[in-house]
Amino acid sequence: MSLLALGGAAEASFPRVQRTGVCQQSETGQAPSLRKLIATTNKWGEFLAANTKRDFYEVLGVTRAATEVEIKSAYRKLAMTYHPDRNPNNPEAEDKFKEITEAYAILADGEKRSLYDRFGHAGVGGSTGGPAGFDPAIFQDFGDIFGDIFGFGDVFGQGGRRRSRAQRGADLREDLHLEFEEAVFGTDKQVNVRRHETCDACRGNGAAPGKAPVSCRSCNGRGQVRYQQGFFSIARTCPTCQGAGSVVTDPCPKCKGEGRLLRERVVEAQVPAGVEDGTRIRFSGLGEAGAFGGPAGDLYVVLHVKEHAFFEREGNDLHCVVPISFPQAAMGTEIMVPTLEGEHKLKIPEGTQSGTPFRVRNKGVPVLNGHGKGDLFVEVRIQTPGKLSKRQRELLAELGELSPVENKPQRRSLLGRVKDMFV
Repeated sequence: MSLLALGGAAEASFPRVQRTGVCQQSETGQAPSLRKLIATTNKWGEFLAANTKRDFYEVLGVTRAATEVEIKSAYRKLAMTYHPDRNPNNPEAEDKFKEITEAYAILADGEKRSLYDRFGHAGVGGSTGGPAGFDPAIFQDFGDIFGDIFGFGDVFGQGGRRRSRAQRGADLREDLHLEFEEAVFGTDKQVNVRRHETCDACRGNGAAPGKAPVSCRSCNGRGQVRYQQGFFSIARTCPTCQGAGSVVTDPCPKCKGEGRLLRERVVEAQVPAGVEDGTRIRFSGLGEAGAFGGPAGDLYVVLHVKEHAFFEREGNDLHCVVPISFPQAAMGTEIMVPTLEGEHKLKIPEGTQSGTPFRVRNKGVPVLNGHGKGDLFVEVRIQTPGKLSKRQRELLAELGELSPVENKPQRRSLLGRVKDMFV
């Protein structure tokens, strides 16, 4: 590029030079010396070097065909590396961060990117009031890139809201032990809870009666303090008031300025029918009171159900095992089997084998928060006597002669093999 091709900004800083053949004259008609010409040329070189920008695609390390997602991803990686918060007192990192931010401000905007692709830096040089191509408003959209990692909402004085002193109370957990029948049919229980409750003297604000929190002097009530770090003005939560903007100078004597008092309460817990071991019941608003007038947390009651003497529960169904004698299984009979609602007459057909299950409908557990009940499954097992009297031996021997059995191996049934897979 020749010296005469430069714009008017350079003309204001350097004397105009006119060509006259092979030599040059100044406007005053005096020919400059070679030394002055070299000095002038060097100044032009310095001016060009200082005002030459790198290609924005090169700055972000992407191609000109890069998508919006690729540009955003590349900027995020570079910004995380060169951000001033991660490089304190590092001017080189700060300059690098300015450069990549300027590049992203152009390439992230479809209209500006189109101008840049057609005309280069000249096409976007006058689009902003700051450095060529740099628009501070780009930071308004950085929340989706960084969130609150570096506090971008507060850069350049944008955002920075005072945080309320009120805070939600913590959730509480209490354990409640139930009998098996209580879990099946439901019950009412009392649960003792130790929790913080709002102080009735100061109504939760922590100040003495007739007093009120005063504006924080450290942040002048803003809840944030600002400090300058090179190119940025960054806000941080005030360490004195913790972002509330106010402090309690005259604390409540009853709660010592906490706004809450520890008390023990009895909570009436209605346990619905059909709950299982490990069920959690939520009582909204019965947890810890919120600090400085904030909403209360929740109370969670965790149920622990004791095992039954002989019933086993699977979902809403109940299972039990009932022994029968060999004559009952062979000839058939009627037996009384237990349920949670009393005894039930069960018919055993003749020739019943040991391990046969019988289903008694609607004698199981009620459906939680629904309709209907599960079933009761009764498995009968033939009980073999351990000791026999003389008369029993004679009768069994006679029966054995009348009903001989060949003691040969048999192929196991498919049902039997499936059962063994789950044992």
